[in-house]
Amino acid sequence: MVRATFAGFSTALSAIQANQKRLDVIGHNLANMNTVGYTRQQLETSSLNYTSPVSNYMNGSEIIVGFGTRMDRVSQIRDPYLDIQYRTQMQKSSYTDALQTSLDSLAKIFDESDIQGIQNAFNDIYSSLINMQDSSKVNDAIYESELRTRIQHLTNLLNESDRQITEAQQQEFQRLDGTNTTENGAIQEVNDILRQIGNLNRRIKENQILGQQSLELMDERNVLLDTLSSYIPIEVTYYKDQAHDGVDVNGKEDLSETYHLDSNGKPMFKKEWPDDLRVEMLYYDEQGNTQRLTLVEGTEGTGAQNYGKLTLNNGNIMDPANFTLTITGSEANLADPKAQESITLNPNIVNGAVAGIAPGTADNGTTVAQLTGGSIQASLDMLWKSGNTELVPNKEVKGYQYYREQLDNLANSFAGVMNAINRNNNPNDATIPQNLMTAKDGGTTITAANIGINADWVSGKVHINTGGPGDNPNTAILYMEEALKSTYPYKSTQLTQILQNAGIDPDLKNNTFSDFMNHVSTVLANDSYSNTLSLKTNVTVLNGIQNSRDSMSGVSLNEEASNMMMFQSAYQASSRLMTALDQVLDVLINSTGTCGR
Repeated sequence: MVRATFAGFSTALSAIQANQKRLDVIGHNLANMNTVGYTRQQLETSSLNYTSPVSNYMNGSEIIVGFGTRMDRVSQIRDPYLDIQYRTQMQKSSYTDALQTSLDSLAKIFDESDIQGIQNAFNDIYSSLINMQDSSKVNDAIYESELRTRIQHLTNLLNESDRQITEAQQQEFQRLDGTNTTENGAIQEVNDILRQIGNLNRRIKENQILGQQSLELMDERNVLLDTLSSYIPIEVTYYKDQAHDGVDVNGKEDLSETYHLDSNGKPMFKKEWPDDLRVEMLYYDEQGNTQRLTLVEGTEGTGAQNYGKLTLNNGNIMDPANFTLTITGSEANLADPKAQESITLNPNIVNGAVAGIAPGTADNGTTVAQLTGGSIQASLDMLWKSGNTELVPNKEVKGYQYYREQLDNLANSFAGVMNAINRNNNPNDATIPQNLMTAKDGGTTITAANIGINADWVSGKVHINTGGPGDNPNTAILYMEEALKSTYPYKSTQLTQILQNAGIDPDLKNNTFSDFMNHVSTVLANDSYSNTLSLKTNVTVLNGIQNSRDSMSGVSLNEEASNMMMFQSAYQASSRLMTALDQVLDVLINSTGTCGR
C-alpha cells in the first residue's frame, strides 16, 4: 500500500517552515551585528519519526521513515569555557590596569627628569654652603638669607609633594566611593550590577517557564557579568533550584524532581526546567587559600534576598586610607535565610603578613586577606599597603603610604641632621643658635607635610652656629657640606659623633639626600615597568580570548551570508519537493486505473 496521501506534504511543509525560521534568525543576527553583548543565535531542530499515528495506513513490511523536522527552540551559540577564561583574565587585566593608573599619578610627582625638583633643591643648598665656607661669609646676612631661602624652597617642594600624594589618594578613594561626586564609584557600580543580575535572574526564569527563551535578557546579563569581573573576581555557576535538582531534603536521589514518572514510578521523560545562575566572589584567607562568598543566588528568596552588596565603612575623603570594606553575601545562600555571610577587608595587619597579604578581620571572627584580583583590590592595595617586605620580600605592593613614608624619611632625616649640626658645641646652652627647621604644625615629628623653616630663623633670633670664642666660625657650614655629600646610614666620618650625640640615625639606603630622590624614582619606575609588562601580557591574553569568543558567539557577515544561501537553497528544495509531490498525487488521482477506457 502507498504511504499516507498527505504525509509527504507535511514533511515538505515542516522543512519550509524550519528554513524560513532559519532565515529569520539570520536576519535577526545581521540586524544585531553591532549590538553590544549580542550573542549569535541559531535554530535547534530534531527529526520527527512517528511510530504509531500513521500505523493504520501502513503495512507491517513497510520501512518507517521520518516525517520531517521539528523546531525545538532558538538558542545562543556560546562556549561557557571561554566565558570562564574571559572573566578570569578580565580580573587580572583590570587589576594591573587600575594599578598602572595609580602608579602613573605617582610618576607625575616623583619624576624630576623635566622639572627643577627636590634633587636640584638639594644641589642648590649645597652650592650655597660652598659659597659660605669662607669664614668671612659665615656671618654675612646676604649669604645666610640665600641659604635660608633655598632651604625654604626645599621645604615647600616637600610640602607640595606630600599634598599631591594626598590628592592622588583622594582620587583613588573617589574611584572606590563615588559619594558626593558626579559619577558612581566602583562600590556603587558593583552594587548596581548585583541588583540588576538578581532581578534579571528572576525575569529570565519566569519567561523561560512560560516558554520564552529571553535570549536578549541573557545577553544583558552576560554583559553585566563581564563588567562585574573587572571590579571583583567572580565565578559563575548554572544549576537547578532545590525543587528540581534531583535531590530531596535528606540528600537522597529524587527522580520525581527531574523526570515525569509513570504509575510504577519509572522515568518516562525528563522535565524541562530552566537553570538558575549563581555568582561567587573569590578571595584569599589568611593562609592564602582561595575561598568563595556567594553574591547572587539564582532566584531564591524574595526582594533583595538573592543578591548581596558592598559597603564602605567609616570612609572619609579627608582621611582616604582609614576605612573598611564589608562584602555581604546573598541572604538566600545559606540554609537559614535569616543568616547572612559577610567578610570585611581591613587595612590593619593581623597575624603578620602571609604570602604578601595583610589580613584583616572578618565579622564572623575569621581572618580574610584580600580579593584575588579586580580593580577594587588594586585601589585597596594602593591605599592600604606600605611596601613592607621584611616578612615577605618583594611581595608587598608599594602604595601611596610607601612613597609618603619615603618623603617623610627624607624630610625628617634632613631636618634632623641640619638641626643637630647647628646645635653642636653646646646643645644645652640657650645662647647657642638652635634648630633651623621645625614642624609647621608644632608637632614633635617632622614630616614632608609639616617641614618648614624655624620662624626664629626668619626673624633673626636664630642664625647659623658660629661656635663660641676661639672656635672656627665656619665649622657648622663645613659639617653641613659633609652632611649633604655623605651617604646614609652614615659611615665613620667627622659627622658621626654629632649625629650619635643627637640620637639621629638616618637610613637613605646608602644614598645622599640628593640621590635619595633618584632612588625613590627608580623604585617607582621599576614597579611601573614591571606592572606595564604584566598589563601588556594580560591585555594580549584577554584580546586573544575575546577573539575566540567573537569567532564563536559574534556575528560574522561572511558566515551568515553563507548560511543564508544554504538555507535559501534548502527552502527552494523543500518547495520543489512539495511541487513534485503534487505532480505525483496528480498522476495517482487522474491517471491510475484508466487502462481500457
